[in-house]
Order: sequence, then C-alpha cells, then structure tokens
Amino acid sequence: MTAQNPPGLDLRQLGQWLPTAVPGAGSTLSATLLAGGKSNLTYAVSDGTTTWIVRRPPIGHVLATAHDMAREYRVLAALQDTEVPVPTTFALCEDPDVLGAPFYVMERVEGVPYRYTADVAGLTPQRVRMISEALVDTLGALHSVDPAEVGLADFGRPEGFLARQANRWKKQIDASRTRDLPAADELHAQLIASVPPESPAGIVHGDYRLDNVLVDAKDRPAAVIDWEMATLGDPLTDLALMLVYGRLAEAADSDLIADVSTAPGFLRENEIIERYARGSGRDLSAFGYYLALASFKLAGILEGIHCRYVRGLTVGDGFAGIGDLVVALLDSGLKSLKEHR
Repeated sequence: MTAQNPPGLDLRQLGQWLPTAVPGAGSTLSATLLAGGKSNLTYAVSDGTTTWIVRRPPIGHVLATAHDMAREYRVLAALQDTEVPVPTTFALCEDPDVLGAPFYVMERVEGVPYRYTADVAGLTPQRVRMISEALVDTLGALHSVDPAEVGLADFGRPEGFLARQANRWKKQIDASRTRDLPAADELHAQLIASVPPESPAGIVHGDYRLDNVLVDAKDRPAAVIDWEMATLGDPLTDLALMLVYGRLAEAADSDLIADVSTAPGFLRENEIIERYARGSGRDLSAFGYYLALASFKLAGILEGIHCRYVRGLTVGDGFAGIGDLVVALLDSGLKSLKEHR
C-alpha cells in the first residue's frame, strides 16, 4: 500500500523528524506499508534518494511490552558487529508526539523471506539445501554471542525461563478455550514436572524460521528480522520451535502455515539437529523437552486463532482445520516428552 499517509504513518511529522536523526535524510517522503496486522507495522520510507525501513507498533495496541520498539531496536543495535546478519540501525524515536507511538529506523536490506514451497520452486534442491544449512548456522552464530559482551546482560531473566514459558502458554490456552483440551492440561503438568537443567543462557530470537530471514541473491542470509519476541533465555527453544514449525507444515493443509521446510532439498529434522549440535557444541540430550515445549507454545498460538474462528472473528479461508492442528500439536508434545526421557 502506497499512500500519502499510510495507516499509522504521518509523513509530514516523520519528514520533520527524520533529518534531525538521520544525517542527510530529506524531509519530503513517500512510504509503502510492507507488513501490518497484529504484529508491528513495517514501512519502506523514501526521500527519493534513499529508502529506509520504519517499524512501529500496531495501531491501537494496548500492551506496550508486547510491542516494545526500544527493546527491538536495542537487540538489533547490539548485534551489529557480530556474525549474525542484521539490518543497520539508524535511529530510535521514543517521543509519541511524532507518530503517536515509539518507532525506529533501520537499513533496507535486499533479500527474500522464503515462506512457501512455491517461493523456492525455481531453485534447485541443492540451492534449497544450502539455504537451510545457512539458516541453521546463523542460528548457531546467534546462540554463540555472549550477551554481556554486546551490552545485553540485562536483556532478560534466563533463570527459570523454561517453566515461565510453559506457564505463559498455559495462560494463553486457558484464555482462548472454547472446548475441553485435556491434553493441554496434561502436557503443561508434565512440562512443569520435568524441567531439565537449562542450556547455557543466550540471546533467544523467539520466532526463528526461514521466513524471518532475508536471503540474498547468492542464497546467503542477508538479515535476520522480526526481533519483537527476543529475550535472554534458553537458546534451544529457538531450535525446537523452528523444527515444530516444520512438523506443523508436514501435517497442515492451510495457507496459514509456512511450508517451505517441506521443499525438496531442505534439511530434514535429524540433519538440522545434528548440524546445530556440531556447530554449537550444546548438549541436546534433553531435546525432547524442548520439542514438547515448542509444541505447547504453537498450540497456544493456534488455539487463539481457533477461538476467533469459532466466534466468527476471522477473515478469509483456511481456518477450519486449525483446531485439529492444536490437538495434533498437544499429542506430539506428549510423545516428545515420552520418547526423550
């Protein structure tokens, strides 16, 4: 969407502020809304010479902690000089008088966020394999960063991270219940009762998958994006969530689920685990727990969508089978715990 003032972006106000924060920026701007909805709003903003990316919270958001621009900006800025590819950050504005909410400006990185098998249909399996290998290696690079060395020692509370995650998603499921889900109660109880010794703390992306990585024309990761869920915690939760997304893609028949991980050439689950273990040196002997927790988290997310569907609050097609996926995820989580004890 290109407009004089796209939703949530006052170009006149932004044009007055941008030159004061980004040297050389012009004041006459145009903008295109790249992504919107319940997540943070993302715009391409241009002065006719240079194009930047601007990120701000959703319009009418209530919970500031859920869309903390300063927090997202901070982790991106901290990772600038590491092996993790991230966009260059230029400026953070915490004055709500400019756009009505805090926002930040970063580099526009050229790259493709592959989401569906159709997106990579023109690539050979060898190229898809290379992309998936780099995806795993980049995750390992992120998890090797010492938070204290990049100024993120206080970015989260790693102690007790796994149990807090289990309790958080139990609350989410309870808040969205439209039906009995005994497997949710059972899985939560087992997750709380069997928390393993946590992996050494690190920076957790929180939603790591291929469509949150921009891939350049040479099939290399150009930038990891969408850091709104980043924190300090147990890094193995990132690996497990990426794999459970892959399992979901295998089971689902819905455009709502990214399925690029099922494309010919993409590393299989055991290959991803082995590659990550070799590169990171982390102990994955209790990895079944992490797969179970990731299944529980995704079940919580999808149960929220199912709740909106049964109440007639969703728009478009593809939602009818979401409820069945929740049940499948909960069952898969229980099996993961039993198979990896």
